[in-house]
Amino acid sequence: MKVAVLGAGAIGAYVGAALHRAGADVHLIARGPHLAAMRQHGVRVLSPRGDFTARAHATDDPAEVGPVDFVLLGLKANSYAACGPLIEPLLHDSTAVVAAQNGIPWWYFHRHGGPHDGHRVESVDPGGAVSAVIAPSRAVGCVVYAATELAGPGVVRHLEGTRFSIGEPDRTVSARCSAFGAAMVAGGLKCPVEPDLRNDIWLKLLGNISFNPISALARATMRQMCLHGGTRRVIEIMMTETLAVAEALGCRVGVSIERRLAGAERVGDHRTSTLQDLERGKPLELDVLLAAVVELAEITDVPVPTLRTVHAISDLLALRTAA
Repeated sequence: MKVAVLGAGAIGAYVGAALHRAGADVHLIARGPHLAAMRQHGVRVLSPRGDFTARAHATDDPAEVGPVDFVLLGLKANSYAACGPLIEPLLHDSTAVVAAQNGIPWWYFHRHGGPHDGHRVESVDPGGAVSAVIAPSRAVGCVVYAATELAGPGVVRHLEGTRFSIGEPDRTVSARCSAFGAAMVAGGLKCPVEPDLRNDIWLKLLGNISFNPISALARATMRQMCLHGGTRRVIEIMMTETLAVAEALGCRVGVSIERRLAGAERVGDHRTSTLQDLERGKPLELDVLLAAVVELAEITDVPVPTLRTVHAISDLLALRTAA
């Protein structure tokens, strides 16, 4: 199995290292000091489950890699529309693209069935720009439950969780999902192939849609947000509104808000990816989180006043960060 990790950051390099350890032909695509370190020393993974080093091939040139069986997208979703020159050299007719992203994916209504089948979510696929680069038929959805961060160039610190749920947009258990899942398991990760990944998307989104923007606005860690009474209440309300949208679209999360908060508190002083991006002056990945759910609330006629308020404030923060 030949795998290219396009955007081998904290999550991408972690998964790439695990797949390499399992014997897959892995190519890590990155840039800057992180790439230089991976070229020289490999990927060093620091984990409660045991440290290890994976010396996979690392490059900044996808053409050097050529067509692969799977592209694991470790890029931020807000960069998908512009990744055409990077992903094109990696594709052949049957290449699958495993999108390890937060939030609502561009393929969400592809082969969805029901009244919204084929609907384009403008917030995440403006004008069809992402679908033009990555056809929804190539997509294998991936919901990441692991928490990782870059401890330095070429060094990934694994904090918690090893689960990466995957699934097809049409809800079939395909051969490509089964093959990728087996390789992930061989690398020491959990990778269930879900009959309907959309339920997992909403479960993960329940946390991302609330913790990510609030963490950036308050510059707070997971534990700090959970222990502050006022912030915890705002997060509970945001989660309640999000669940209402999910249920209007036929999804069931199956986890209580209190249990979700307890799980977040156990993560401790982890900084969300949005807070990390803010601290590094990078664009904030909020369209696939807040904007997309507000858009879905409109087509399902679900009132989401708190989500709208937090979206308005965090959108201004995102604009100021990008300026």
